[in-house]
Amino acid sequence: MNMNLPRALLAASLGLTSLGAALADGGSAMPSQVPPAYTQECGSCHTAYPPGMLPARSWQRVMSGLDRHYGSDASLDAATVRQLSTWLQAHAGTYKRVSEEPPQDRITRSAWFERKHRKVEPAVWQLPSVKSAANCAACHTGADQGRFDDDNLRMPEGLTPRQRRAWFD
Repeated sequence: MNMNLPRALLAASLGLTSLGAALADGGSAMPSQVPPAYTQECGSCHTAYPPGMLPARSWQRVMSGLDRHYGSDASLDAATVRQLSTWLQAHAGTYKRVSEEPPQDRITRSAWFERKHRKVEPAVWQLPSVKSAANCAACHTGADQGRFDDDNLRMPEGLTPRQRRAWFD
């Protein structure tokens, strides 16, 4: 694919109305229209993950169990649950990377997440500046826009000299 083509021409050559449609199921791309409740409610405790990072069945289970959301009560009113569930289902991942539902529907337990983070020592997840693998923004500066590429990385505070060296391996 010629990446030098203008975006509109590239999208047209792929039979898409916009290049955004090509990226929407790329998993980490955040859809252009995000319900404010998603950012406010989900993003108040962890990264408001792009819905393409999980398959539809996983999102269905996550939204039906908000009263026991990974050890927390994240209950929402019925109208908000319906709105967010519909949006998540519409934008859920369908591509190869999310064809398998991760254990406990945790993005951080998915095979692709573990592969991409295999060199991160367990102690790094415990740093005060990181707190957990669910805090993508600790290292990924574009996490809130669904950008997780290596060009948008920063070292979290508190790494040991050895961990800092490993960052560049």
